Amino acid sequence: MIQFISHFLLFFFIFIFYCLGCFYCCFDGIMIHKNTFNITYGNILYQPFLSLAINCNHVARYITLPSVSPLQVVLLLLTLIFALVHSGMASLRETGEKIIGERAYRVLFAGISLPLALSTIVYFINHRYGGVQLWDVKGVSGVHELVWLSNFVSFLFLYPSTFNLLEVAAVDKPKLHMWETGIMRITRHPQFVGQVIWCLAHTLWIGNSVAVAASVGLIGHHAFGVWNGDRRLASRYGEAFDVLKKRTSVVPFAAIIDGRQKLPDDYYKEFIRLPYITIVALTLGAYFAHPLMQAASYRLPW
Repeated sequence: MIQFISHFLLFFFIFIFYCLGCFYCCFDGIMIHKNTFNITYGNILYQPFLSLAINCNHVARYITLPSVSPLQVVLLLLTLIFALVHSGMASLRETGEKIIGERAYRVLFAGISLPLALSTIVYFINHRYGGVQLWDVKGVSGVHELVWLSNFVSFLFLYPSTFNLLEVAAVDKPKLHMWETGIMRITRHPQFVGQVIWCLAHTLWIGNSVAVAASVGLIGHHAFGVWNGDRRLASRYGEAFDVLKKRTSVVPFAAIIDGRQKLPDDYYKEFIRLPYITIVALTLGAYFAHPLMQAASYRLPW
């Protein structure tokens, strides 16, 4: 009960902050282009979330620290809001499902998290070359290949963390999985490892303060997810998770190197699965579709 009350108060203050931001946004006479809301979820659902970027811009206007670009402050604020809502609602899942039902809570979770994620992603794409340029290694031989390979590998870690895409879309009931095969032999938290690799690669390539801010926010959020995920698994499975935890590691290959994880002779067969093949195809497709993704993002004026 104490945990539920603390989480409720946290969301209450976030909601109050957001409402004040929306009120200030309207009071200051800011107009948001109507095309901003012509997205899949429609005008009513997306309008309050997409205005977050503008609300955060108001906050950033009053931050005058030396060498700090408002763009990176806005990006950190957007990432922080998403992290608080996403992780908070994940922690409140069991309590929320008892109150409004499992499917209703899944729809609520997706309906809030996805617009927040989209707002942050689009803001990053549109402003990724803003801020303060810290280095530029694009012309260095081998850097492009290193970044490309790192991004490719990052997706092999990012998406095998859940092979059921219906769970991601909140159609099927999300489950706390206790896998110990495939990518899980390398690391117990592949999404965290994949996100770190992705962030480091993009930060190396872009080389400015906006990329650094995005990486700090994302890695921080996923690092918290490591702790929170282990906490939820321990609470749900108890001793069974303790056994799994002893045989796996967060740091890639650590459990294999020190002998806690024993690889079977045919372990490579665990990677010859349709989900991994699908991820490879989608990753290659996403790389070649980058110009289309950027063009679509630029059409959103925020």
